Amino acid sequence: MQWHTNLRLPEPIGVPERRWRLAVDDDGRIAALEPLEVGTSARGLNWQGDWLSPAGVDLQINGGLGLPFPELQSEQLPRLLELLDLLWRDGVEAIAPTLVTCGVEPLRQSLAVLAEARRQHHPGRCLLLGAHLEGPFLAPEKRGAHPSEHLCAPSLAELERRISGFEDDIALVTLAPELPGAEEVIAALRQRGVVVSLGHSAADERAARLAYQQGVGMITHCFNAMAGLHHRAPGPVGALLGSPPVALGVIADGIHIAPAMAALLQRLFPEQLVLVSDALAPYGLPPGTYPWDERSIAVADGTCRLEDGTLAGTTLTLLDGVVRLASWTGAVGAAIRSATVLPRQVLGDQRLLTQQLLGVKFQHTLRWHQSPGAPLAWQRNG
Repeated sequence: MQWHTNLRLPEPIGVPERRWRLAVDDDGRIAALEPLEVGTSARGLNWQGDWLSPAGVDLQINGGLGLPFPELQSEQLPRLLELLDLLWRDGVEAIAPTLVTCGVEPLRQSLAVLAEARRQHHPGRCLLLGAHLEGPFLAPEKRGAHPSEHLCAPSLAELERRISGFEDDIALVTLAPELPGAEEVIAALRQRGVVVSLGHSAADERAARLAYQQGVGMITHCFNAMAGLHHRAPGPVGALLGSPPVALGVIADGIHIAPAMAALLQRLFPEQLVLVSDALAPYGLPPGTYPWDERSIAVADGTCRLEDGTLAGTTLTLLDGVVRLASWTGAVGAAIRSATVLPRQVLGDQRLLTQQLLGVKFQHTLRWHQSPGAPLAWQRNG
């Protein structure tokens, strides 16, 4: 049994900060986690206050290494597995592969390729969770970079056309809840255990509040492709006050959302802010111009835009977002928590962090360190 001591966990804001020690057994798994009494120490490898966390979980990532998830073909399976290995090296344990609005047949083909990739999973490779369908039930005026020709009105029939036979392979669906027919689709998805997220939506405060009561449990790329937080029109974010808890998907690149606004969201909703990368197919590739459906996207400084300047996504890693959010807010533990712990809660894992960590391979967890005047940094343990 090997002991590590004087470490921190990314606990909720407001919980008095504690130091911990952990034991790693002969199989390399975390066998014990014990809080230290204030002012005491314990034998073991001294972490000097560094943080321990699970690896990241990304609920919105659209592709990588040149592969757009909505256009996957069976012959691209080796490249997809290579991408999953890259994501593991980038500190990400699991992703919800995001399929933006596309035709029905390409969508179903992609779901089939993803299902085969899941069957080839092994420890030490990023896990494919259920897919995140971002569309096609979106408000046309808020479609952003989504192709208008593949949008459609929400209905159970259109939902079944897309996911029949893949019902257990869907984790999240982003839709505009104010559209006629959306309420029935939301109810059907929630009955299946699928998380429903408000996104690409023209919902005002009243419509958003109703959607949260109906079971919508997340907001997709908060503030983007939706109404903002205005003092006379609070919009979907303002509707969170007094509503059931709803996760806020935030892209912490400083472009999709200003640093000050991200800090405000964390202050208001510390246990609801969930970091996502919104990375596109050029993730892992150098800056340049790349094909994207029938169009092209330009990548510069980690940001992806269509030829007309429309913001389309990023090529940043999920943990880059943690580093940036921590630098904006100074709340290191909360930033780590937003990419490693809270996404699991969105998908239904309500266990305490200590319970999540017990039994996990120590080398699958992350260690976070911040020297004075330097940005937050991470490494895999072991």
